[in-house]
Amino acid sequence: MRKTEMKKFRKLLLEKRETQVAEMSELMKSRVSTTTKEATGDLSSYSYHMADQGTDAMERELAFMFASKSGRLIYHIDEALRRIDDGLFGACIVCEKNISLPRLEAVPHARLCIECKSAEEDKSSGR
Repeated sequence: MRKTEMKKFRKLLLEKRETQVAEMSELMKSRVSTTTKEATGDLSSYSYHMADQGTDAMERELAFMFASKSGRLIYHIDEALRRIDDGLFGACIVCEKNISLPRLEAVPHARLCIECKSAEEDKSSGR
């Protein structure tokens, strides 16, 4: 892969990483740290309904799930940046063939070519 393409993908990955970090930070700040009770300003535990507590728990769980998903994406982006630094970016980590540019443009943190990714998905789904 040419240096100009590597620079383009590095920039794209850094932008995606920055966006994910900002979204995860905002998500954690707004959903995880504040309960509905705190958000409404009602500090009395007596008027707090069980259904509201269930909603809070569900919203907190969803926030953690989204944060976990964002964390995994950040990890994959960091790994792609490491592969750029090591000169291995754009090569499938299984078969070592080049990953197509359209695939990298769609999923810049891709570590597998289409064939190996399909095989991985088939294997995990039990096909």
